[in-house]
Amino acid sequence: MLVFLAGFAVTAFGIAPMAPDAAELPKIVIVEAVAPDPLDVQLEALATHGFELRRADLTRSGDTADSLLKRLGVHDPAAAAFLRSDAVARKLLEGRSGKMVQVRANEDGALRELVARFPTERSEQVASHFMRLSISRDAVGWHTRLDTAALKAQVRLGSGTVRSSLFTATDEAGMPDSIAVQMAELFSGDIDFHRELRRGDTFSVVYEALTADGEPINWAQGTGRVLAASVVNGGREHHALWFSEPGGRGAYFAFDGSSKRRAFLASPMEFSRVTSGFAMRMHPIAQTWRAHRGVDYGAPSGTAVRSVGDGVVDFAGWQNGYGNVVQIKHAGNRSTLYAHLSRSDVKLGQAVEQGQRIGAVGSTGWSTGPHLHFEFRVDGQHQDPQQVARTSEVLTLSTKSRPAFETLALNARSQLGVAHELLGARASGE
Repeated sequence: MLVFLAGFAVTAFGIAPMAPDAAELPKIVIVEAVAPDPLDVQLEALATHGFELRRADLTRSGDTADSLLKRLGVHDPAAAAFLRSDAVARKLLEGRSGKMVQVRANEDGALRELVARFPTERSEQVASHFMRLSISRDAVGWHTRLDTAALKAQVRLGSGTVRSSLFTATDEAGMPDSIAVQMAELFSGDIDFHRELRRGDTFSVVYEALTADGEPINWAQGTGRVLAASVVNGGREHHALWFSEPGGRGAYFAFDGSSKRRAFLASPMEFSRVTSGFAMRMHPIAQTWRAHRGVDYGAPSGTAVRSVGDGVVDFAGWQNGYGNVVQIKHAGNRSTLYAHLSRSDVKLGQAVEQGQRIGAVGSTGWSTGPHLHFEFRVDGQHQDPQQVARTSEVLTLSTKSRPAFETLALNARSQLGVAHELLGARASGE
């Protein structure tokens, strides 16, 4: 597996190619004598210089104030006592582990400042903000502050060569699984990633990496969307580009302007496996052969369930054997149903967008284990959800937006080209 990952500022692609050849620039040689300070003066300055320790780590399950500080190289009983006693400071070790912690300590190991960053608990801000806990000490005493700050996006490039699977390739490239998921969905209409992906196929991608105070975050929403991507499958190249029309929501298009987004997603979950398709089957409880009018997806309890299309919540509550159910009404007399949920995250009458989280996998109602039962109906008649997704209509790019799209596509081609060239350079060097 050969992979490469690099980060670039967006402006670099417009400036770097215009730089002059360094060999043609004028050269100026400056000679200046440097007289160092006497040795005793240097030693005195070194003796009075205050050293500072800076370290970073993640909180772990089972951490105590003492164990965390020790792992960070801080030896300060007073600081540990404060972390245990102060109501705000205790949030450092409350809740989930994995908080990003940075400390500054003096040469004796006494804590000067501790800053922790972790996901916000407000669901409406979870994809855009983070919590920052600051603890510091001065001559007066300890000070704590807990605030919310916005995540910021950095543009990164990634590329690789497939040897076994897309997920393996992106893992070795140091890219998060969420980017591989987005790529698989983007090109699902062009490539069957389970059957058609071949050894030697390549990919290049431009994507957003979210940062908290400039530090790449390591929790679930650590990446934003794919901005542009290219996959070469069996010698044929496929492209996708994120583009937002003025006043409208963004969508993915091929470089020729044809839409990559269909009205309905192929699956209501990012990570899942089909355990029972749209066909006749032996009913697991009734033990009789019956037509299965939906698709069952196996997944652990709590796995996010998303709406496969834009619509309005038509029902959210309990439906006999279906347990907790969310039903969404879509345009064209179409509706989708999501059953056996452990919980619902939407309300009756609420408008939802394609890909929006509406609940979580559970085992409510007549269920033999955690899974999602998903149905698609057209004019009240059950349809195969996967067939509907493959044949659903696509979005179109307006004539008015074409010039702006073509400019963005040109820049995206350049970025993807850089990623691919760097992959080639790495291959020739190994």
